[in-house]
Amino acid sequence: MVSYMDYTSPSTQFTFDINKSLLVKKDNQNYINVLSVKQLNTLENTSLLDIFLSVNNVVEPHYHQNAAELVYCISGAATVSLLNPFTKQIQNYPITPGQVANVPQGWWHYEVATVDDTHLLAIFNAPTPEVILGSDILKLTPPDIMAHTYCMDENQWKKAIAPVKPATFIGPPANCNRASEGATHQYPQQYINHYENQMYTTPAYNYQIPSNPQYYFY
Repeated sequence: MVSYMDYTSPSTQFTFDINKSLLVKKDNQNYINVLSVKQLNTLENTSLLDIFLSVNNVVEPHYHQNAAELVYCISGAATVSLLNPFTKQIQNYPITPGQVANVPQGWWHYEVATVDDTHLLAIFNAPTPEVILGSDILKLTPPDIMAHTYCMDENQWKKAIAPVKPATFIGPPANCNRASEGATHQYPQQYINHYENQMYTTPAYNYQIPSNPQYYFY
């Protein structure tokens, strides 16, 4: 019980309609609702993201610096992928209704819907989950630093990340035109197969993620 709460106050909240708390919307099939202590003031160390995705849409690579995330599949199917910082491996976990995947606090991860009408519930052990998004890391890290650090051509780097929009949240963007250019991306087979207790790994590089910017899900 939260010691600073006045549970006799008329402003004390015990229920909330999460359908009225939109965090981000790409279109009518791809959007995220949020529930934090800002919406329901009696919450303690719990908060939620209610995630709706159509096939091949991605909750962009990101990490939560203040909370672990338990991803529960309500309907549809998705693959939850995380970078294990100890094994230096990307680990892919397909989940279907009734199955979960757990992402430890601070781990780089993303979710890909593998069928239409996918509904995920992301549960956090914090009253307000914070997030650092891959799109922000790409756009807000100075290009000269990236070019100098990794021995790249700065102008080529700027050109490569020019299409990236900060705070993408759900990708690819609605105006993505790769299909018309004949370059539609196909996900590997492990993203569309759902074998129980099956884990797939692919090599990853060892790197450090910048500590800013931050988002607070109000």
